[in-house]
Amino acid sequence: MHLRKLIVGLCLIGIGFPALANDRLVRLEAPAPLVESGLIKYMVPRFSLKTQVRVEIVADGAAADMRFGETGTPLFAGQDATWHMQIVSPDHPGTQRFADWLQSDIGLRTITGFAPAGTALYTLATAEEAAPVALTYDGDAVLGHKASIVMCGRCHVVDPANRMNDIGSTPSFFVLRSLPNWDERFETFYVLAPHGAFTQVADVTPPFPEDRPPPIVPVEMTLDDLEAILAYVASLEAADLGAPLQHQ
Repeated sequence: MHLRKLIVGLCLIGIGFPALANDRLVRLEAPAPLVESGLIKYMVPRFSLKTQVRVEIVADGAAADMRFGETGTPLFAGQDATWHMQIVSPDHPGTQRFADWLQSDIGLRTITGFAPAGTALYTLATAEEAAPVALTYDGDAVLGHKASIVMCGRCHVVDPANRMNDIGSTPSFFVLRSLPNWDERFETFYVLAPHGAFTQVADVTPPFPEDRPPPIVPVEMTLDDLEAILAYVASLEAADLGAPLQHQ
């Protein structure tokens, strides 16, 4: 029997070759505090959506391709600990891709942007040694402009053309862009009031409870939409709010 036929036959009866079958599966051992905080559940879909690499959480002591713990490369700090990344399977393509993502600007912003109650739980591991990072976004700013008008324009001024259609009590994108943490606000807007009551981000937010439907027509978006909007807002000129008030 030819090798090609043998491989096909084995796959059809459920016998595969682990090295081939598991290139897109990373087994991650994560301590209970990280899992219970919700960080892993928040972080993994963002990585998997972009790469099609699945991350499976395994029990302590089980066979793993990567571990978060007290040894290895320091990544982030929080909950009175510094969390390190230890790569167990350096030759595994999916593991290396996950490691690269975790250390990238996008991966680190995802970790530090995790704010389930509006307050970030984690910071960079060595903030005092970290070099300033120039924020860049992978999204398409043109598509972000269009998405902002459709998804955000009924409440916010997103460009001068829709300045008459907003709700007067909501800040414009230009005002929000002037805030020092504007990027964190946009990255986590769906957990900040009142957005959580009517916003659904695919693979991130849970479905609305059946007994508490959204009060208005829901905003439904993907992480690609959010990245595009971030790219658009990054391109805006921040509003000039003048000098801080002087109290006498």
